[in-house]
Amino acid sequence: MSRRMGAVLGVVAVLVAACQAAACPDCEEPPRPVRPAWQSVVLPDTPGVPGRPVLRDATACAGRWYVVGGVVDLAGETRPAAWSSPDAMSWVPLPTAPVTFYGRQHVLSAAACRDGRLAAVGAKSGGAHGNPRTGTWRQASDGTLHEVDAPFERYAGPRAVNVARLAAGPQGWLIAGTRIDGAAVWISPDAAGFALVEGAPELAGDERGRTAAYDAVAVPSGWLMVGALLPPGGTAQAPLAWSSADGRSWQRAALPVVDGRGQAQRVTVLGGVPVAVGPVRAGFGSWRLTPQGWRPAGGFGAAGPGVASAAGLVAVGQRLVAVTRDGDRHALWLSVDVGESWRVMTMPQPVPDSGDTAVAVTSTGDRLLLVTDDGKTSRAWWAGVSDLDR
Repeated sequence: MSRRMGAVLGVVAVLVAACQAAACPDCEEPPRPVRPAWQSVVLPDTPGVPGRPVLRDATACAGRWYVVGGVVDLAGETRPAAWSSPDAMSWVPLPTAPVTFYGRQHVLSAAACRDGRLAAVGAKSGGAHGNPRTGTWRQASDGTLHEVDAPFERYAGPRAVNVARLAAGPQGWLIAGTRIDGAAVWISPDAAGFALVEGAPELAGDERGRTAAYDAVAVPSGWLMVGALLPPGGTAQAPLAWSSADGRSWQRAALPVVDGRGQAQRVTVLGGVPVAVGPVRAGFGSWRLTPQGWRPAGGFGAAGPGVASAAGLVAVGQRLVAVTRDGDRHALWLSVDVGESWRVMTMPQPVPDSGDTAVAVTSTGDRLLLVTDDGKTSRAWWAGVSDLDR
């Protein structure tokens, strides 16, 4: 290219930029991505037949960090696995003690902890219809993670739909999920055995439509849970939330959304304020619970090529970090204003959105922990809270 031609193209570029600025003088530059200084951590091998770890969830409390999932060997057989750390950097595998045929094959998909003690939900597809054989696990004082034996229809059977997330709080433990009647919960004071609450007024479906529950969190007044409602004859769900003092009696609240479409799929508490996130028509939305009820907080992301879902939400200091899936890939988002605005966070490696992939986050103190499974390898990283200001 000649020097004269280069000069001409440069002038053209300046003129185009000037025209664009004149056409949209109030347009703002999109916010720059947050780029944490991710530090990789090594999860040691677990006892047993060598295989690939599959990481599915993480949690932290009382100065302890936990990662849960499983191991799949070269023959495709799975077994449960969990790891613990005092600092999110050095890890040890936890002994596991399954007691049932399917428990020995579980992959642990959801975790929560209280007073430094872990509990988890695991499942393995099997039986004549290939349905999930779900169960729970509870950590003993010696650190061993024990399977809790339970009747088959406690979590499965003809009334089963799904078992979703596990929450822990001062009252004990609560699992959010859905039965044939709609939203349901399983509650326990000590994770040694869960009682099923299904068909409860306001919680289950009724003449207003069918309900589903996706996530829960402990609050000072008891429990808060989020989900969705499918109206009779409708094709789109609307976001819902429930509150309960004891896990047995529930009050329902609709979350406002512009066109009535959306789901509240993850919930956490930041500075005493409950915040929920989930997919809406244009991408993802966030809501805050105020003294006047649930209010829209903000929107972020864009509708992807597939079914969008919120896969994680955690409070990190005075910030929120969300995990989303859009049918193409997983993404991380950061909010510093209680969900009103969001910025993309860079991930240490891309993770596609497919059935055998996962991303989870947890936090305590001054650190954020990220675990990923891209369908080929599973990894874990941590970043300091100050890194989220980059």
